[in-house]
Amino acid sequence: MLFELLFPLADDFKIFNLFRYITFRSGGAVLTALLISFIFGPMIIRWLKSKQGEGQPIRDDGPESHLLTKKGTPTMGGCLLLLALSVSTLLWADLRNPYIWITLLVTVGFGMIGFGDDYLKLTKRNTKGLPGKAKLLAQVLISVSATWGIIAVSPENMDTHLAIPFFKGLLVNLGLFYIPFAVFVMVGASNSVNLTDGLDGLATVPVMIAGACFGLIAYLVGNTIFSEYLQIGYVPGTGELTVFCAALVGACMGFLWFNAPPAMVFMGDTGSLSMGGALGTIAVITKHEIVLSIIGGLFVLETISVIVQVASFKTTGKRVFRMAPLHHHFEKKGWAEPTVVIRFWIISMILALLGLATLKLR
Repeated sequence: MLFELLFPLADDFKIFNLFRYITFRSGGAVLTALLISFIFGPMIIRWLKSKQGEGQPIRDDGPESHLLTKKGTPTMGGCLLLLALSVSTLLWADLRNPYIWITLLVTVGFGMIGFGDDYLKLTKRNTKGLPGKAKLLAQVLISVSATWGIIAVSPENMDTHLAIPFFKGLLVNLGLFYIPFAVFVMVGASNSVNLTDGLDGLATVPVMIAGACFGLIAYLVGNTIFSEYLQIGYVPGTGELTVFCAALVGACMGFLWFNAPPAMVFMGDTGSLSMGGALGTIAVITKHEIVLSIIGGLFVLETISVIVQVASFKTTGKRVFRMAPLHHHFEKKGWAEPTVVIRFWIISMILALLGLATLKLR
């Protein structure tokens, strides 16, 4: 919005020429999202507390300490994330760019699904929420719509192609199979973040790290000089997603202020599903779907731990982990919650560096 309003004035006022630079608008997006979080965060938390009473329902089969330390903490803090992210993006991004609208569609759409899930958990006072099939169907429908839009606006040499890391310019055309693949990436990323969101601040920082990494990737992929130098696929227009990613980082930073241990609010499915969906969509647009599995490797590990646990219990009657997802396993082993959270943050940073290394190792 600010780009459309102020950049045309650059001929008369040179200072407005700054708005043509993605880097400047990205900085503005970070600060705006952070400011919105600080201003509206306390008000939203007070409102959520007044409406939720006992707060988020706590799993009876979870770590015993959670029944004491987390009882009464409100959920749906993802509303604050979505507010800061959406407003900041709308203010600082070039709204003529279709990738911005597609990413916002998925982010807000998945956020609404998560909101419905959180609402049912609160009103029914249990941890089930929306039926799994209904939730998955809604995610798939949104992802299919977004994938069609991405294919429609992407260049022909990149529309249904999968980029392979570590190989210069290697693209595999999946044809119609690209649609279910892209849907899997979006839905998988969304639910993986959702599974990771089980401790104070645990999912927030890895999402912020992944968002920063994909902000850099989007900038490089959307720049002809950098993409040619790094031998990665050039997708015109993706550079504008750097602004969205910057807003995502700012929103997560602001939310972490209230979500850091001991959390004043949980992001809930409203936040985790939307943030994961945003990361998956950006990965699809920039053709770095496989790199997402490295940068977001922590989310992958958490998901695999659940799959292994369920498969093992159904086939052998035995559990591989003391509890799944993986972070609860370490809690059951006696690790303090801050220890689990900080060590998982460190793992996330290491995996992010490995993912970024794929840009050069080709």
